[in-house]
Parts: sequence; structure tokens; C-alpha cells
Amino acid sequence: MVGTAALSSEEMQSSGMKGRGVCVLHTYMDNLWAFGDKSGPPTLLDAESKGQRVNEDESEEEEEEEKEGEEKEKKEIEKNVEEEHGSAYGTATDHVCPDFEELGLAEKNEEEDEKCKEGVEENHDNSRTPQEIMDALLVQCFLHALKSKVKKPELPLLTSTFLRNHMFSCCPSGKQLDIKKSSYKKLSKFLQAMQQQHNLVQVKELTKGVESIVEVDWKNPQLRSFIVPEETGGEAVPAQGGGEGEAPYHPPEISTLYCVSARVEPLFLEANKRKGAIVQPAEVRSIVTEYVKKNELVDENNKNYVSINTTLCDCLLEKSEYQEVEFLKWDDLFSRTLGKMQECYQIVFPGQTAIIKKGHIEPIDISVASRGSNKKVTLIKNLEVYCLDPAVVATALQHRVQASSVLQPIPGAKDKVLVQIQGNQIHQVGSLLLDHYRIPRKYIQGLEKAVKGGKKK
Repeated sequence: MVGTAALSSEEMQSSGMKGRGVCVLHTYMDNLWAFGDKSGPPTLLDAESKGQRVNEDESEEEEEEEKEGEEKEKKEIEKNVEEEHGSAYGTATDHVCPDFEELGLAEKNEEEDEKCKEGVEENHDNSRTPQEIMDALLVQCFLHALKSKVKKPELPLLTSTFLRNHMFSCCPSGKQLDIKKSSYKKLSKFLQAMQQQHNLVQVKELTKGVESIVEVDWKNPQLRSFIVPEETGGEAVPAQGGGEGEAPYHPPEISTLYCVSARVEPLFLEANKRKGAIVQPAEVRSIVTEYVKKNELVDENNKNYVSINTTLCDCLLEKSEYQEVEFLKWDDLFSRTLGKMQECYQIVFPGQTAIIKKGHIEPIDISVASRGSNKKVTLIKNLEVYCLDPAVVATALQHRVQASSVLQPIPGAKDKVLVQIQGNQIHQVGSLLLDHYRIPRKYIQGLEKAVKGGKKK
């Protein structure tokens, strides 16, 4: 064990040699030891063992005399046994008994070795600070990712992509990788240490403000000697619902509908559609077309035009147009009809009943705001409309960009919260919503505000 004294000699004596006296920096079988040749510690004789050896030399003669006496007694007993039961019994016991004794000793030694190793690991973890434990986990995931995840054709590889797609997936199950809790605090500082101290990777800024791993030394002894753990838990993006084994998020099917208003109700009476009835856009075209043909309103000279009768005039024309407009094109007829109806939307999630609401569906709104001394934060609203849990989305973004996130209530909006994450993260938010959750782009507002060209604002 290598460490520094936590107390002076006077303080140690005054405390009765109790409490923590050493700040452990390195111990046998830790990660630093794994970087080397993995040899065992040397065996050194202490003062007590030397003293014991002197005493042993003095008492050797006495012990030899006692052993000679014991051997004579054993031989006499064996002769008596052979006379009574035969020599076969004696030779069998001579061969079998030592074997059983050796087996028992070997099993005990193995158990003691295992207990010692477990005790060393437990004591080592207890002696380390949470920051040191996170540093070790960071190095482990880094080496694991380089050895088993990253391939040469992938280079150059964005450092953010390396962290998100490779290092997180190498994190052991039951543990969470968080650079903020390590001594490095930032991914760039950690990679810089791996480059300068261990020559494992080369990191360069290919575009302004964006770092990439351009080279990996796969022949590095530290990387070659690293043993990939058998069990690891994939980070990926948290499934909607937040737990393993739960069904992944499936995007809803969103369609635009129209509600029959009092103004256009006369056009739909023959189709048995009253005020408040919900119809599809295609159904509106079909009903209007059927009404025009049934009333013979198609212009005889030009079939692209429809003659305006009293009903169409009352339903579709403005008062200023009553005396001026006598014909309408088919497209104009349909657009005017839809314009006089109330727009609705239908949202259907897999395995759930359809939800129909009046008005326009609110898009997921992404914006950037300033906080304090020129600090940027990204705000995300209306996730609940698409059955996205803001807490799950915030956690996924936190893992992707390694930045803190918070949930805030929206004033005046019941059962809605706002996701706030540090920095201009519109690009990452858009990638999460479009690629992972597969939300159509037309239902996401604010993607145009993303940072372009790698420039940080």
C-alpha cells in the first residue's frame, strides 16, 4: 500500500493510534497495479520473524530428540497392528490418509485466499473517496470502450459520440458513469490526461469547438493487458417509462380532422352530418363533390369551375362577394369549405383509444434563453402532448451532453412542466426527438436555432 500520512506523529499518539491515519493512494490489485506487469508484492522478513528464527535454531536440537522418541513409539504401534490385521491394512492407511489431509489443507487455503481477496477489495473501496471510485470507473469504461467498441474505420470519432455511444454502454450494471463526480469534471480534461500521461489516444479539434479522437494506440501495453469485464449494462437512452423490461416508446399517429360548423352545416345535411360532426379532409372533399354533382353545379363551358348557388353563397362567400363571385375553381371551393370549418386533431398511441381535441396540436417547443452572466440554457415544452415523460427526457439528455437538467412548472399550465438543460443543446434535443423517439419534424418547433458549424454561442 502506498499513501500519505493523514496526521503527524504527535497527533497519532495523542489520538491513541485510532481513526484514519493514512490517505491511501495505491494498493495491491487496484487499477494502477493493473496497468503494470501485475506482479505480486515482495516477501520481506520483519523483526519478529528474525527473532523467531534465532529462537528456532536454539530449540531445534530439543525438537529433534522429541521427534526421534515419537517415531520409535509409532513404529512399535504399527508392528502390533500389522501382526493383528495384516500388512495390507497398514499400507492402505499410509496411502489414503495423507491424501485426505492434503485435500483438506488445499480447500482451506483456497477459501482463505478468496476471503483475503474479498477483504482487500472491500477495504480498498472503503478507503477510497467517491471521487476516486468514479475516476477508476471512468478509466475502466474508457479502456473497455477502446478495446471492444471502437473500430479503426470509425476514426476520427467525435468525443461526445465516443462518450454517449461507447463509454456509457461499457458501464457495469448497477453503476452510473458521471464525469461531473470525477476529479476530471469534463470529458476533454479526462481525454487530455489519457493522451498526455498514457499515450492511449490522440485528440484534435478538427472543427472549431468540436474535439475528435483521431488515433488510438491499440498496441499500448495498458490497453492490451486490460481484461474486458463479462457483465456490463448498456446505457443507451432510457426507455420511456424509465425501467428495464418496459415497452419502448412508440410515436403516436397524428391526423388532422375537421368539425362541421353551423356556417357549412347545410352542405353536409344530405350526408347526415350535423353541426359538431368530425370528418376527415378526404371525406369533406367527397361530400362537397357529391353535393355539386347532385345539384348540377359544374360549369358546362369549363368543368374546372363550379357555379355558386344560394347554399354555396351563404356557406362560403363573404358579404362583399355576394354580387361579384359567380364561379369558383374546385380547389378554391374545397379550401373555402375547410376554412369555414373548425380544425381538430386526432392522436392515437399504440394499444390506446384515439384522442380527439379541437384546435391545432401544440408542437414540442425548443428555445434558448440567457441566464446570469451570458450563460445559455435550453428549454423544452409540450412533451406531455406526445405522452413523453419530461423526467425521462431530461435524464436522457443529461447522459448525452453531461450537463445538469431541472424540471420547472409552467405558469398557467396545469399538469405541464418545462425541461431546462445547461447550454445550447438544441442539436442534441432534436437528435433525441427525431432519431430515438421518432417524432415527425413538423411537430417540433425551434430546431433552426441550433448552433451551426461547431461554433459555441
